[in-house]
Amino acid sequence: MKRLILISSLLILTACSAEPGTEKWCETKKEQPKSEWTGADAATYTKNCLIDGLEVGSEGWCEDLSGKPKGEWTGDEASTYAKNCVM
Repeated sequence: MKRLILISSLLILTACSAEPGTEKWCETKKEQPKSEWTGADAATYTKNCLIDGLEVGSEGWCEDLSGKPKGEWTGDEASTYAKNCVM
């Protein structure tokens, strides 16, 4: 029973966390001390958060990705595009 509660809690917390590079994630990182960032956080922030409109899932991001050949998309890009740009 304890395992079930623990697993459920982890899934709920994971589902609520913002996807790296999204506007919500960028805002959260702005408020977090840089000393707590990982190298991946810094790279993602630099790539997606420094220029407005390039956050993952934003209109600019969707436009840029739709100009890229679909054969060059990563699995994450395809998933995020479907979730944020199609609907």
